[in-house]
Amino acid sequence: MPAAILQPATDPDLPAVVELMNRAFRGKGSKAGWSTEADYIEGDRTTLPLLQDQVASTPDGHLLIARDAAAQSLQGSVWLHQTSPLVWYLGSLTVDPTLQNAGTGRQLLAAAEQWLLERGAKLIQMRVVNVRETLIAWYVRRGYHLPGETHPFPYDDHRFGRPLRNDLAFVVLEKSFR
Repeated sequence: MPAAILQPATDPDLPAVVELMNRAFRGKGSKAGWSTEADYIEGDRTTLPLLQDQVASTPDGHLLIARDAAAQSLQGSVWLHQTSPLVWYLGSLTVDPTLQNAGTGRQLLAAAEQWLLERGAKLIQMRVVNVRETLIAWYVRRGYHLPGETHPFPYDDHRFGRPLRNDLAFVVLEKSFR
């Protein structure tokens, strides 16, 4: 399987990214990947206006996509944004659920990390919903660790879905390249 090649998302790509993120993060039944949030957060993960606003309001952010070379179908996406000169945030790593368990996520993560290293990143941080234990373990196997930092879940903000549990929080994962 060839390595993932990342390219910047353009405005015409955004509707497909929204559709992919909603399937990957909140898909149910046969549309669900192994890391779906549908059991504890319902509704869309994002909308076109939310994604457009995120891209427009974060000048140091980069929405990158990976496409199948032959079919040009969207395989995945990732959001990267610089939080300090040496620290970058990696978020919304998304893989088409039909491609999960085939190495696509590992390739996409490796390509994102390489992209960040080429820009001088020394530390990558991300936030993951605490009950996504399988996903957290997946990142740990790829060199990320839990520094013990948590952030509250935005229960009052339903822009990103409606929580179905009252024990959600975000845990921070980090990977250092120092």
